[in-house]
Amino acid sequence: MVADLDIDLLRTFVALAETESFTAAGVRLGATQSTISVRLKKLEDRLGRRLFERTPRAVAPTFFGEGFLSEARRILAVHDDVMARATATAPTRRLSLGVSEHATGSRLTGVLRSLRDLMPSLSLSVTLGLSEELVTDWEAGRHDAVVVRRLGRTSISAGTGRQLFPDDLVWCAAPDLVRRQDEPVPLAVISRPCRLMEIAVETMEAAALPWRLAFVSRDLVAVQAAVEAGLGIGCVGRASVPTGAVILGVEDGLPPLPQSEIVLLADGRDRALAPAFDLIADAFNIVAGEPRLQRRA
Repeated sequence: MVADLDIDLLRTFVALAETESFTAAGVRLGATQSTISVRLKKLEDRLGRRLFERTPRAVAPTFFGEGFLSEARRILAVHDDVMARATATAPTRRLSLGVSEHATGSRLTGVLRSLRDLMPSLSLSVTLGLSEELVTDWEAGRHDAVVVRRLGRTSISAGTGRQLFPDDLVWCAAPDLVRRQDEPVPLAVISRPCRLMEIAVETMEAAALPWRLAFVSRDLVAVQAAVEAGLGIGCVGRASVPTGAVILGVEDGLPPLPQSEIVLLADGRDRALAPAFDLIADAFNIVAGEPRLQRRA
């Protein structure tokens, strides 16, 4: 029966051959001189051949040892390569997620923290933007998934995507906002191409109500600040109503707004990402779980 060659013994032999010193070989391998000597003796016994000539002042490979050195190096190289590939950490999977600001409401920090905690093994890249633009990017393959608003007349078909939570459009304003019935409605809205500005204006026109643009920004946070400051009446999803604002309705002389929902659009062709899409949906449940704001008394 052919004897096996232990990797530790071969590594000791190579270190001793290259350093020609029991002390230096021990330092390289983190072993004592006596351990180096014992390992060498085991290897020589297994091979049945003497590998080194020893004198009080020097140690040098024998003729057989010099020839065996190249074989030992080759075995170690193969072994180390196999181990490196077998134990290598799997490459981190990247997931590109587009998120509409409206989908997180005023709880963006909580949603992002949930995404981070639920998917530690993914390299997550998050882009905030407008729903229509995010859908276009997703369809072009620039995002693996997007969380966006779906409206009745949007480009997102009714049967597409997974509903995360309903988020009906509402009017909102600061509690101390005073508006005379004969004055144009001061609107605080996100600028085009956001559909909410278009919907707010169309709704006012359909109800024959005069209106004016009191505050316009591409940033939802800026619009929320303007609403809280009493600069105008906002048209946002219920989840995006600022903490210090109240919801207005028909009883306040404002027309009803269309229903809407927040949906997840994901590329189902990559089944490896399916669990990640489920976790994304879980992260956004914290938005759906928030209590609804009360209407103005």
